[in-house]
Amino acid sequence: MSRMVAIRDAYGKALKELGSVNERIVVLEADVGASTKSVLFGEAYPERYFNTGISELNMVNMSAGLALEGFIPYVNTFAAFMATRALDPVVSLIGYDHLNVRLCGTYCGLSDSYDGASHQAITDIAAMRAIPGMTVISTADETETKKAVFALADFNGPAYLRLSRAPAPVIYGEEMKFEIGKGVILKEGGDISIIAAGTVLHYALAAAQLLEQEGIHATVVDMHTVIPIDRELIVSCAKKTGAILTVEEHSIHGGLGSAVAEVVAEECPVPVSIIGAVDYAESGDLNVLMERYGYDAKSIASRARNLIK
Repeated sequence: MSRMVAIRDAYGKALKELGSVNERIVVLEADVGASTKSVLFGEAYPERYFNTGISELNMVNMSAGLALEGFIPYVNTFAAFMATRALDPVVSLIGYDHLNVRLCGTYCGLSDSYDGASHQAITDIAAMRAIPGMTVISTADETETKKAVFALADFNGPAYLRLSRAPAPVIYGEEMKFEIGKGVILKEGGDISIIAAGTVLHYALAAAQLLEQEGIHATVVDMHTVIPIDRELIVSCAKKTGAILTVEEHSIHGGLGSAVAEVVAEECPVPVSIIGAVDYAESGDLNVLMERYGYDAKSIASRARNLIK
């Protein structure tokens, strides 16, 4: 069993480390610093840390001003609130003016499981990827989270970083090459392609192992950047395997699956099936919810078999 690390913990540590090497980094949070772990940056660099209170809209407004003054703001709240309460200035300021702001939405997907549908974020990718010029990244483990945090410091333009609350197995070693806009092939196979983003990636890998025992060989791709998406890799997968299954802790509308289907429809039409949320979830244990809503390895393997048929 791989070492388990909560994505929010990995994020907080990476943000603190980034602050030590880049003095232009400033951090804003909407009274959830202890939850998002952005408080680790605040404890180390209080002069560059701003708690705006429960005022997500004003927080994003402030980040726009800081970006215009040459700072690189990392803006923190729950993903559910970043894509709803804060969306006005995200669109009208950050997006419209293509400002250098990092919108960091934690507790994405179902990971805030016990707080129910009001805090579970299943529409945030759709909201963010519709904004012209926005980059959307969804990280899968501790290593990828750290690399994304650092890569965004050198990136030019607005970006949304989607972060889970939940512990996830560490998939990557430090040698992992993270490049914004480029997917990562984790396993090669010729029968079906499974493309995932976020912490559900480890379920996709486990599903591929189950399929392997039946003689079904799957390609598994970590599509950490949902937009701009790696079109070349998607077309390659479509041509090689003839079928694509996407997996995301997000609505089946407007997320990773939609982005992949758009590329496939334009470039190389093959059957595409999307595993994701079709409705709001109830409160409960995250592992129970993941199984109930078809994100676990057995469910992914089953969908893969049906798609191949």
